[in-house]
Amino acid sequence: MKSFMLFLMLAMLMASAITTLSAIPDEEESFFNEENNNDANNETKSQLEKSTSLRGRSRFLASRPPAMTCDRYPKVCRASGSAGPDCCKKKCVDRNTDRANCGKCGRKCKYAEICCKGKCVNPRSDKKNCGSCNNKCKKGSSCAYGMCSYA
Repeated sequence: MKSFMLFLMLAMLMASAITTLSAIPDEEESFFNEENNNDANNETKSQLEKSTSLRGRSRFLASRPPAMTCDRYPKVCRASGSAGPDCCKKKCVDRNTDRANCGKCGRKCKYAEICCKGKCVNPRSDKKNCGSCNNKCKKGSSCAYGMCSYA
């Protein structure tokens, strides 16, 4: 019982010590905040005075050149590393293989279909595109589940 009482008294002492150490009077706190705010305000005023044009240091995003989109510059799609030579909705695509723009812009293939040479085909059953594009099955065999001569 004595040890419990001793533990309880120590806990209360520690709690009161922590609260007195962490508490700062309002006057001191406001003094520190005013001092920091004045320094920050002076810095921002001097930065604004230095550069007021859109091409200044503080206007990073405003000074960037406009993005080159393929609707304005179609040659962008023919550059190396491009997603494709065709432009659909401001994006470079390959209309021969793109499922969202198969053959022409905006033509979407169904869920189980893929785009082969600009046509939507089902690779699970198409003899000319069995399993993938341009994978032809031999004469007399069929395409089932994306494999030639499955059965």
